[in-house]
Amino acid sequence: MTCDEIEALRLGLLNVLGTEDDAVRRHAEEELGDALDGNGPIAAMADADSVAALRRHLDAALVDLEEEAAALDDDDPASDYVRGRVVAVRNAERSLARFAEGGESLLSDLGDAHHTLHETFPVEE
Repeated sequence: MTCDEIEALRLGLLNVLGTEDDAVRRHAEEELGDALDGNGPIAAMADADSVAALRRHLDAALVDLEEEAAALDDDDPASDYVRGRVVAVRNAERSLARFAEGGESLLSDLGDAHHTLHETFPVEE
């Protein structure tokens, strides 16, 4: 059993952050296997090149996973694991949202610093 959503998110974050970690990449790619060849949210998330794309594809993957969990009978041996994946992916979704908010906050802070510098040291044109 694998958690495709989490592994695909890790691959996408490697892309977005520009992180070169061959061991993590190889592990995730091995876990995902054929899911990387599809055109669904898992493959798209693994190939994402922006935080916005990661969020969009993670949301789509979560919808698919929630549908999978809802379709399982309570006595199905996989039901606890799949429901656990839903919890883990929802948590990852919240973490990714905080990550995006932190980036937006940094961008705003840099803009404020830029304006403060220009107010403190005006440039004559």
